[in-house]
Amino acid sequence: MLIGVPSEIKPQEHRVGLVPSSVKEFTGNGHKVIVQAGAGLGINFSDEDYKNVGAEIVSSAEEVFVRADMIIKVKEPQPSEYKLIRENQIVFTYLHLAADPDQAKALMDSGCVAIAYETVTGYGRKGLPLLAPMSEIAGRLSVQVGAYYLQKHNGGTGRLISGVPGVRPAEVLILGGGVAGFNAAQMATGLGANVTILERSNDRMRYLDDYFRGRANDVYSNIDIVERFIKTADMVVGTVLIPGESAPKMITRPMLKTMMKGAVLVDVSIDQGGCFETSKVTTHDEPTYVVDDVLHYCVGNMPGAVPLTSALALNHSVLPYALAIANMGWQQALLADQGLRDGLNICHGEVTHSGVASSLALPFNGEPKALCA
Repeated sequence: MLIGVPSEIKPQEHRVGLVPSSVKEFTGNGHKVIVQAGAGLGINFSDEDYKNVGAEIVSSAEEVFVRADMIIKVKEPQPSEYKLIRENQIVFTYLHLAADPDQAKALMDSGCVAIAYETVTGYGRKGLPLLAPMSEIAGRLSVQVGAYYLQKHNGGTGRLISGVPGVRPAEVLILGGGVAGFNAAQMATGLGANVTILERSNDRMRYLDDYFRGRANDVYSNIDIVERFIKTADMVVGTVLIPGESAPKMITRPMLKTMMKGAVLVDVSIDQGGCFETSKVTTHDEPTYVVDDVLHYCVGNMPGAVPLTSALALNHSVLPYALAIANMGWQQALLADQGLRDGLNICHGEVTHSGVASSLALPFNGEPKALCA
């Protein structure tokens, strides 16, 4: 199979779909890889590094898309790339279609096979193994950037996240105790903040309670609890996720008026539409905005701020699945692995993920397995 790796063109996105060590795995399995010139420069991988492991360097994204059987990216195709995707081509990347109807339509119109990292499930259809590494990074970054924006000159409350002897630390409220929320709590407790995690799964709350042992409080989440806890929060990190679907709105516009002036909201769920009603996607160039005296940080590619760590972590997770597709063909690979089959979002013009179909009010094909036959 011919694998194509175009440069990422989303603003301030320096990750790359395949690092040289991953390319070597593909060429070692008898596949060909073409890489757009300069695709890895953002994380200090030169074109020569790619040539040394057997990749062919091509000058343009157009050539990558025209020639490749499978496109491996990091972020969702951008509007200028829509027209380059062709029928039967495999697109393997993050898609986040629930918040992007234009992209969904473009992929449907192209007739491609679009497999989304974020809906691939793990063994026994548990967990999201290709989303997890970026959720870990985004969760940790959320507290790092939140602490920065708590500084008064950045628009925050002016409270040091750790506090000092005699002065209380910041109150950090984390919505959701999954992978991102857990990692945010690790960072926040490590920095000395007072941390509360709101979660609805009893099993997950037991795990969080056992892990943190009083260093963070876990509380059952409902509307009343959210309304009460946001009033005293210096920082709120939103990490709520429903695979494939739009994120639920945990904080509404009227609730902002009950929060402290200068409180910081960090929306890790923004790729799925955000879990605050007032969330809108921002970039690393202009990461924040203010609504009702509450600062919002809603960058759509947070892990792109640390692209070397992110690209390496993502490649470690993606590589076995991508190799399976290349070695077996997409139909056989998806038939052999239910978790990978859960990643199929759009195939030959059909929506094949129920969460995506529901969020976009589109017809659901029903069973992607039939399309693999």
